Amino acid sequence: MPSRHSPAEPAPAENDPSLPAVLRERLQAQKSAIDEALLDPARPTRSVGAVLRRLARHVDLVLQSLWREAQLPRGIALLAVGGYGRGELFPHSDVDVLVLLPDGAEPEQDPALRQRLETFIGRCWDSGLEIGSSVRTVQECLDMAAADVTVQTSLLEARRLAGDGASFEQFRERFARAMDPRAFFVAKTLEMHQRHTRYENTPYALEPNCKESPGGLRDLQVILWVARAAGFGASWPELAANGFATPLEAQQLERNEALLRLIRARLHAIAGRREDRLVFDLQTAVAETFGYRASTAGGRILQRASEALMKRYYWAAKAVSQLNQILLLNIEERLSPSGQEPVPINDRFSMKAGMLEVAGDDLYERHPHAVLETFLVYQTTVGAKGLSARTLRALYNARGVMDAGFRKDPVNHATFKAILQQPSGITHAFRLMNQTSVLGRYLWVFRRIVGQMQHDLFHVYTVDQHILMVLRNVRRFFIAEHAHEYPFCSQLAAGFDRPWVLYLAALFHDIAKGRGGDHSELGAREVRQFCRQHAIEPEDCRLVEFLVREHLAMSHIAQKEDLSDPAVIAAFAARVGNERTLTALYLLTVADIRGTSPKVWNAWKGKLLEDLYRATLRALGGHTPDPAAEIEARKREALVQLQLFALPHQAHRRLWDTLDVGYFMRHDAGEIAWHTRHLSRHVGAARPIVRARLSPVGEGLQVLVYAPDQPDLFARICGYFDHAGFSILDARIHTATNGYALDTFQVVTPMLPEHYRELTSMVESGLEQTLERAGPLPPPSRGRVSRRVRSFPITPRVQLTPDERAQRWLLAISANDRLGLLYSIALVLAKHRINLQLAKITTLGERVEDTFLVDGAELQQNRGQIEIETELLQALEP
Repeated sequence: MPSRHSPAEPAPAENDPSLPAVLRERLQAQKSAIDEALLDPARPTRSVGAVLRRLARHVDLVLQSLWREAQLPRGIALLAVGGYGRGELFPHSDVDVLVLLPDGAEPEQDPALRQRLETFIGRCWDSGLEIGSSVRTVQECLDMAAADVTVQTSLLEARRLAGDGASFEQFRERFARAMDPRAFFVAKTLEMHQRHTRYENTPYALEPNCKESPGGLRDLQVILWVARAAGFGASWPELAANGFATPLEAQQLERNEALLRLIRARLHAIAGRREDRLVFDLQTAVAETFGYRASTAGGRILQRASEALMKRYYWAAKAVSQLNQILLLNIEERLSPSGQEPVPINDRFSMKAGMLEVAGDDLYERHPHAVLETFLVYQTTVGAKGLSARTLRALYNARGVMDAGFRKDPVNHATFKAILQQPSGITHAFRLMNQTSVLGRYLWVFRRIVGQMQHDLFHVYTVDQHILMVLRNVRRFFIAEHAHEYPFCSQLAAGFDRPWVLYLAALFHDIAKGRGGDHSELGAREVRQFCRQHAIEPEDCRLVEFLVREHLAMSHIAQKEDLSDPAVIAAFAARVGNERTLTALYLLTVADIRGTSPKVWNAWKGKLLEDLYRATLRALGGHTPDPAAEIEARKREALVQLQLFALPHQAHRRLWDTLDVGYFMRHDAGEIAWHTRHLSRHVGAARPIVRARLSPVGEGLQVLVYAPDQPDLFARICGYFDHAGFSILDARIHTATNGYALDTFQVVTPMLPEHYRELTSMVESGLEQTLERAGPLPPPSRGRVSRRVRSFPITPRVQLTPDERAQRWLLAISANDRLGLLYSIALVLAKHRINLQLAKITTLGERVEDTFLVDGAELQQNRGQIEIETELLQALEP
């Protein structure tokens, strides 16, 4: 392999048939040397530009050799366009070239010219170039540029590689004359906004595209394109010299551009193909080229190498987003000066064209209190759409004033509290504070979680973005326009005084993530300190601290414990203490689950939480659970509903006489009536009875199974649902006194809800046939796991805990989700003749946390318990 610094070898003779093969071999050796150089962990980040330019020069030489060999007529030029036109090339990027013909040339009418052009392009491919080529006259270039801004952008950075210099100069002059800088600016910014929308307007995607995502390389290129088109400069130093960037901003732009370039180049080199996405599969490999390694303590991973890399990437992308906004606003102001005069708001701020403008560039240096006041004024000024370029720049350059003294200043404490307590603008103000890095500089503890990934397989946002999403969700409960989304939450919020207490809890609930230890306890400690510093009333301080410490409790109980058990409700009521705390915890829990991922929340989880809230509220109101009275009330209500279906008198008795207290405690009146209507005539039937309906919670199906009980019944039912593509959310298992199983399942499917009639018929007939067929159970399918699970697997966990009398056991399972997982668990339970009484299936993104209430003879022996746990762990392996 040639040395990185070896001189260029002499080119083989032109018109030599072996020329492409020789060039290909040489280029491959040069690329290998460049890949090796890029992957060197000791390479300084800023040196990446030189490496990319070196690769471009190697490709230049190949193209120039092939151009000379082609012997094309005078007047034709070969141009590098697009990214290659900038004189730099990533390892697996396309080599975009334009064969520029003089006006009047028509290769279609000149077979000899067409043949030479086709031969030239073919020889380029033979030489190992992934070439993107076009052949156009000067006029065709101008016409296409006028019609398509993408072509116009590609030609903006064209440079001559070979051929006629006069033709190239003529093209450049005519292209420059045809350029309309204002129209180009508008087109490129619209294109940028569309691209940002395609990437969900966030630089914090878990698998960002380092070229196209917001805050990526493309955002930097947009600045240089519009500046070059307007004649303002073609590099960061030129933009600084012309007053569009400060020296500090130019330095930051160069530094972050170099990091993004190096990440992209290393992605190409590691993947061996054009790959601009930091996908999970490649994050660790890229991180290791930067020298990152996983940090551990006590055998636990505190931070993965990939997490360290991604945090650095997110910080760079955030800075790029800020600087992109500042420079584009400056360029826009120069291209289209606003005729509006600033309207004073107070001595420090004015409004100009709907944007908040500082009274002077040095306002924050002279008056540091004005930093937080910016966001308070933004909240309270009617018609304020955002911050002007001047204000954004002043904030960006005022980071030095936001020091420890700034954070301890009582005036700033009062301003921050005022921002929290405003009746409107909370979400926008805090997002803007985070975008401008003010939030992390004022709340130093928040700064630690900016850009921090969460590899728990269900959060799809970084910690800071998740926190702001939860804040937004809480805020929406208090806004009338959003009352239709979660009516019960909005109803509770309407009667909740001091909503800012909830905003503060949302801000701190995950603020201690990633430190090791219990982030809830650590977060409670942090918010207690915040409350002391900001002179928050002791009662409010206690509530916020409780909410942060207990923010996972309600979700855990609702999804993992038996809500029909009065002891569970009584213990939770004692834990929350009063109605205000219960309401606050409920609202925060709903907002938190909804803020993890669009896929995690569903109507069933909403029902479980609401059921827990209502049951706990009754307990807090002094209502002592009376199971006998509760059952009688449910029976009466069920009978009222049954009267609508004209069942014979006392028809319900045959079924109800076989059901015990546990059944009536676990099912509400509507479910009891539904079961009775369909089963009263089939008690003791030889064939299985299956009925399905659209779930009362409004999502998925509710399925009733009534059949002679057998040890593998649950496994057979799971096997059917697995094969049919349903996910089980909840299973309530009951064995009647006549030896029949009466099981109710809550299931969901990706199929559209308008097909539910066909769906219910399919489930009823398909599941009945499955249960009627005897024979051994088929082995579970080993479904493919996602890339995210492959890259960040969690260790499967199985925990068996006896109840107080050691008669029933709580089986808790945590594992990566995959197709066939629940069926695999059910097979193990069936093999050991474990009876299932209750199953709560919780899917959190790509992680499952299932809870089963079980009993069985083997659970009474230590050896049996160990065998069951071992086989379950084997079944959980992907």
